Amino acid sequence: MKQALKDLASWKVLEKHHQDMKSQSIKDLFSIDPDRGSKLNINAEGIYFDFAKHRIKGTTIELLLQLASERGFEAKRDAMFRGEKINTTENRSVLHTALRSPKNVEIFVDNHNIVPDIHEVLDKMAVFANKIRNGVWKGHTGHDIKNIVNIGIGGSDLGPVMAYEALKYFSQRNLTFRFVSNVDGSDFAEAVQDLNPDETLFIVASKTFTTLETMTNAQTARKWLLEKLGNESAVSKHFAALSTNEKEVAKFGIDTNNMFGFWDWVGGRYSMTSAIGLSTMIAIGPEKYHEMLSGFHAMDEHFRSAPLKQNIPVIMGLLTVWYNNFFDAQTQAVLPYENYLKRFPAYLQQLTMESNGKMVTLDGEKVTYETSPIYWGEPGTNGQHSFYQLIHQGTKIIPCDFIGFKKSLNQLPPHQDYLIANMIAQGEALAFGKTAEEVKMEGTDPNLVPHKVFDGNRPSSTFFLDQLNPSNLGKLVAMYEHSVFVQGVIWDVNPFDQMGVELGKVLAQKIIKDLLEPEISLQHDSSTNALIQFYKAI
Repeated sequence: MKQALKDLASWKVLEKHHQDMKSQSIKDLFSIDPDRGSKLNINAEGIYFDFAKHRIKGTTIELLLQLASERGFEAKRDAMFRGEKINTTENRSVLHTALRSPKNVEIFVDNHNIVPDIHEVLDKMAVFANKIRNGVWKGHTGHDIKNIVNIGIGGSDLGPVMAYEALKYFSQRNLTFRFVSNVDGSDFAEAVQDLNPDETLFIVASKTFTTLETMTNAQTARKWLLEKLGNESAVSKHFAALSTNEKEVAKFGIDTNNMFGFWDWVGGRYSMTSAIGLSTMIAIGPEKYHEMLSGFHAMDEHFRSAPLKQNIPVIMGLLTVWYNNFFDAQTQAVLPYENYLKRFPAYLQQLTMESNGKMVTLDGEKVTYETSPIYWGEPGTNGQHSFYQLIHQGTKIIPCDFIGFKKSLNQLPPHQDYLIANMIAQGEALAFGKTAEEVKMEGTDPNLVPHKVFDGNRPSSTFFLDQLNPSNLGKLVAMYEHSVFVQGVIWDVNPFDQMGVELGKVLAQKIIKDLLEPEISLQHDSSTNALIQFYKAI
């Protein structure tokens, strides 16, 4: 029988170690070892990862690595890369890493090499993308396509919109990109408000082509198009599908030659390098898109082969476990000091919380410890003027990830120097704070001294890269993907299913019927019944 997490010898040692560490401040740790800043870092794959400003010492990392070993981490990681069906609740392989593998690699699922299939789809995407970018693809009335509207939800939206915003600098600027996900009609209405149907292509992203929100928006898009263009044959010139349901795609009116498939071993939140990335490829072009894939692959290989002590995602994931399970940190802030990454924290929310927001182990046993923390964040320096107050002087421990770049894509001196100075300063302030004595020495009114004290001892990591580009975006996303996997292994949960989203969907289908039928006996609780009655009485 598998040993429970809290019964592991390594866990018990970590509990004792935490008792020693919780009374030591980051400032004390730097006093004991002034050179720790040159020791607690990893410089690999173009990412400089500084984790010196954490409530850890070398022993902590060694003990966390022992926990990973006792949990069988390396064997489970290797099983994932081999294509074993580690998504046990759905009996599926987990091979988002295969989506960015070079053509000469062999990866087998059920005795079938899937790499040629992947590159066949990538090549098909490239042909399609170039037709749009070069004006070869024409709409129903002969106009060039100038507007791309991606219709999806969850991973079929968050990945594409994050990637588009992150790589906007590299995008083809004579093309307009919009993203529709919310079933709220206002989302669609605003997306197409200023668009010409003759020049608009909709990309409908739904593996099953049955997703309620996506297909509701897709049908609205179809109606909007036909109201203006009038002819059913126009649909095939203005829609493409990212799906595996050929029958429903054809029924919708989409030419199945413009259908791009993917596989059940790709989870939605891990799918941005599958056909779901079609809008990204159209935006930045196939060459830049493959640069992004190369960045993903470089981090995949680092995670797969680097020694654990020098493995960025491994150390990231273990630090999350350290704070989540021993310091009771409920949240994790991701703070990119790069405005193009403004949607990156939102993307990570799905990646992390849908993956590890689980209450049972792989064996179906109720967990007796915390699993995923809440991920959140905003780009700097905006966040400094809103929620950083709580991070610095609030009562909660909030580990922070700062992400910065040495060079800006837009050279406007002195903006980048000011931006990075702020990022580095925040980490320093969080770690070391300011004592009452230091505040008094500034001549502060004695009544204000307590209000200006910063306790410090607040942990943070800093990730430095050279410049934001497609390759580095791929590395960053893969870095967090693999950190999530590390956490899932420690907690013994399945990071690759999402059954927690199903119940609300099922109940919504029943409530839709309750709302649409004028006379129906409501069978919910009294609160839900009252809400339905109130809505229908409008």
